[in-house]
Amino acid sequence: MSWFNPYHVPTASTKTVRRPAVAGAFYPARPAQLQAMVTQFLEDAQVPPLPGPVRAVIAPHAGYIYSGPIAGYSFRALAPLPQDATVFLMGPAHYVPVPDVALGYFRAMETPLGTVTVDDALVQQLAEHGTCLAIQNDAHLPEHSLEVELPFLQMIASDRFQVVPMLFGHPNPECVAEALTPILAQHPRARVVVSSDLSHYHPYATARRLDTTFIDAVLRGDVAAVAQGEACGRYPILTLMFMAQALGWTPHLLDYRNSGDTAGDKRQVVGYAAIAYTEV
Repeated sequence: MSWFNPYHVPTASTKTVRRPAVAGAFYPARPAQLQAMVTQFLEDAQVPPLPGPVRAVIAPHAGYIYSGPIAGYSFRALAPLPQDATVFLMGPAHYVPVPDVALGYFRAMETPLGTVTVDDALVQQLAEHGTCLAIQNDAHLPEHSLEVELPFLQMIASDRFQVVPMLFGHPNPECVAEALTPILAQHPRARVVVSSDLSHYHPYATARRLDTTFIDAVLRGDVAAVAQGEACGRYPILTLMFMAQALGWTPHLLDYRNSGDTAGDKRQVVGYAAIAYTEV
């Protein structure tokens, strides 16, 4: 009897394209409709002048009608992606248990706008040398937290780019940061996108209070306070915070709203923030 091993490293001949899991649900499945929606989010985002190049952003990952307007700020700040950029795409695993960080070893990731190449060599390098990172493709197949960011990246790319898909369970964020920081220091065209929503299903006023406290902790670099927050992506956020401390990056709040401000009622809301990290 053969058993599927999610940690098995696929060979070059068995690597697959990761197909969309939530097209038609979280965002439009029709390319023209999707392109028009993302373009509108980007055009509506009024990003203030920032003091230096944007190397990383935090963006939400709910259905576009809820979080797309806020995500527009994150990706407007990140635009345009440099030619041949490598984007470390980091988010929480919602569906499949992940002990530390699950790397996606695919040939590409597909959206209705086309395919995005996966930097498979870098994925293998991280899996071989990072003690808290392992290839685990099964976690990526049903997951929405990375997929919903891809159309935004496709729309701000001036040329080809690659991604390193990373889904977080409950790793030591310092371990992950130690694996990624040297790569980001050596490659100025590398970017980081952290996918996270904030508080979940509180009344509107309670959510705003919780989210403001959490965002303030992110902005002042308070690791202990962020670790106690409700954000589903707090582990990738913590990883980004450690990397930012090592690299001298500075966070800037671009937008904060919740689903009660966009497309939902105010009885139970989910919070969304757009935060950019600049080199100065």
